[in-house]
Amino acid sequence: MDRSTQSEGDTPQSGGGDTRAEAIDLGDLDQTIDEARSWLQDHQDGDGSWAFELEADATIPAEYILLNHYLGEPNDHIEAKMGVYLRRIQGEHGGWPLFPDGDFDMSATVKAYYALKMIGDDPDAPHMAKARAAVLARGGAARANVFTRIALALFEQVPWRAAPVIRPEAILLPTWSPFHIDKVAYWSRTVMIPLFVLAATRPKARNPRGVGIRELFPEDPFRQTEFLENPTGHVLGNVMLALDKAARLVQPMIPQWLEKKAIGKCMDFVKQRLNGEDGLGGIFPAMANAVMAYDVLGYPRDHPDYVTARGAIEKLVVEREDEAYCQPCLSPVWDTGLAMHAMQESGMVAGDTVLDKAAEWLVDRQITDVVGDWATRRPGLRPGGWAFQYWNDYYPDVDDTAVVVMALHRADPVRYKDAIDRGTEWIIGMQSENGGWGAFDAENEAYHLNHIPFADHGALLDPPTSDVSARCLGMLAQLGHGRDEPVVARAIEFLKNEQEEDGSWFGRWGTNYVYGTWSVLSALNAIGEDMSAPYIRRAVDWLKSRQMDDGGWGEDCATYWEETKGLAKESTPSQTAWAMMGLMAAGEVDCGEVARGVDYLMTHPREGGKWEETKFNAVGFPKVFYLTYHGYSAYFPLWSLSRYRNLKRSNTKRPAYGI
Repeated sequence: MDRSTQSEGDTPQSGGGDTRAEAIDLGDLDQTIDEARSWLQDHQDGDGSWAFELEADATIPAEYILLNHYLGEPNDHIEAKMGVYLRRIQGEHGGWPLFPDGDFDMSATVKAYYALKMIGDDPDAPHMAKARAAVLARGGAARANVFTRIALALFEQVPWRAAPVIRPEAILLPTWSPFHIDKVAYWSRTVMIPLFVLAATRPKARNPRGVGIRELFPEDPFRQTEFLENPTGHVLGNVMLALDKAARLVQPMIPQWLEKKAIGKCMDFVKQRLNGEDGLGGIFPAMANAVMAYDVLGYPRDHPDYVTARGAIEKLVVEREDEAYCQPCLSPVWDTGLAMHAMQESGMVAGDTVLDKAAEWLVDRQITDVVGDWATRRPGLRPGGWAFQYWNDYYPDVDDTAVVVMALHRADPVRYKDAIDRGTEWIIGMQSENGGWGAFDAENEAYHLNHIPFADHGALLDPPTSDVSARCLGMLAQLGHGRDEPVVARAIEFLKNEQEEDGSWFGRWGTNYVYGTWSVLSALNAIGEDMSAPYIRRAVDWLKSRQMDDGGWGEDCATYWEETKGLAKESTPSQTAWAMMGLMAAGEVDCGEVARGVDYLMTHPREGGKWEETKFNAVGFPKVFYLTYHGYSAYFPLWSLSRYRNLKRSNTKRPAYGI
């Protein structure tokens, strides 16, 4: 079977019965686990944390280059290395995809092409000519998304009418208005607010080398009149387009005093959340917009706020001997929490220096004295969560918090009781009315905003999702909360309602249904759900049906599009580990599929404790932005193999933990 063309209706070859379970040599398994654990231990930082690289597509290094040239500060050394990186990841179709071996993406391609031309690549060089032809064949650079067209407007490559009307006065709107900044997700909020300033002031990039990309437009973009499209196709989207046209007529009439007041409030927001060397929101797009906002408002290069904002971006750069790229953000709390679980599963116990250092580092990162943006929906709730990054006090992450609480509870529930209790209190308080949890906010479900022209990326909101909700339920179960408690009962009901028709669960933050299904099955097992219930057996059958011919599991990032929902090109260690842990949570430790998964991991190439993995394994925003966590192929295989060993040797059919 050609796995690259497998669709939802295809059924991959599964492992059948327990034909290979007896063939697994537990001595070899012990050796693999020991090697992987030793490798992971060696890669712990001196402060007790783990921090692996977080890599995205071409857009982030391209935007880094564009930012430098916007500011008139090219960094030839780093940019030359980023050019090597960008050329290497160019797709066979001539453009740049959102993930390895993915389809052409217009926005990623336009930014990558512009960045390469900016650093001196000849437009007639074969790779540039191929990219240009691919762009023109698909309608030209004007077909790029809103964020890309705003970047092009800053460089005077398109008129500002190519972008929807976005105004700083939006920050002054009352909470009852149809749009309010608290009604969008944290990532949208931190990106949009400094962007409001840029849209009002309309600065011009310094662009010291005078580089343009008019050759990517089949017609003069300054003669083009229609750029905006209905992002959803819904009638409400047409209404929003009409409102945008009306806003353009009103825009010149906005008094300067009101604009100045709004810009001041926007910059107050940025300053309050500047977040030191970890940057606004802890994410590159927000940091870059903050730097440009400071620049257009005339902040000198040595102003402390400008220095802080600029320095946060440089912290994201990964430089190697021949290549460099820019990370979208950093993930040390997430990596440390998950690595702790893997180490604990592998047999490391409380009192070991590795675990103690990791736990103490995490406890020190708990946010207990800053009331973040989440409090808009949950006033009076005490802070107690953890962020994803080293620090991001205004934006703790529900998913990280649940993972950390479970790791600390497993390490020493008495020693870390205060941190556990505080984190649990915050998690319970962040449950949405429908029983689920979003990643950063509660009730962030203003779905009408998905129809505004600005929302063509489809990631404006942070509604509850199965994977995050499962982690919270698993945490509550591990801490002893019962099924009769309302917070638990509502969570179970939410997850039941979220199950797909084929038995799987959607993975919002990991690729994709394997990730979601593992997460939910682990939580349902921990809370004591009947794992023989029909709806759970449907999930088990789905997982088994997705096993690939080599014994592993793999889902392509394209599964976030309905037409390629079942696409699987190759197995990956991360997804194999998730599938195995999902099946083991359902009591399937002795099934042939799990045995074949163990065999896949035992024989798959690895370097010490780092399994070889080339496909992306996570999601920033479905259909828009994808990631690979370089730590996933280390701690998840170790975790799953260790769990298998523990269950086989203890005669326990299901794990006792919430994840």
